[in-house]
Amino acid sequence: MLSEHEQFAALGNELRLSVFRYVIAAGTAGRSAGDIARRHDVPPSTLSSHLKTLEASGLLRRHRVQQSQLYSVDSDTVRQLVGFLVNDCCQGQPDLCGIDVG
Repeated sequence: MLSEHEQFAALGNELRLSVFRYVIAAGTAGRSAGDIARRHDVPPSTLSSHLKTLEASGLLRRHRVQQSQLYSVDSDTVRQLVGFLVNDCCQGQPDLCGIDVG
């Protein structure tokens, strides 16, 4: 898994951020690579490199269901990244940033 800096860099690309948001909205079910490509109107070959970057960052997981490649969010990694933000910019006090963790 990459560092927080590298994870943010992975999300710093407009297409990758959009893909990440689309996949996270699907919950644990995830989205197929084909569905993601159609939704973002990009060729599968272009999308593939972006998905690999998100997967290498630890933000997405890939698994196969029959003949489809499904991508879902790695909740543990996302939770750690959000925790990093809270600790880094809020001195570990979510209420300073107006974050309700309840």
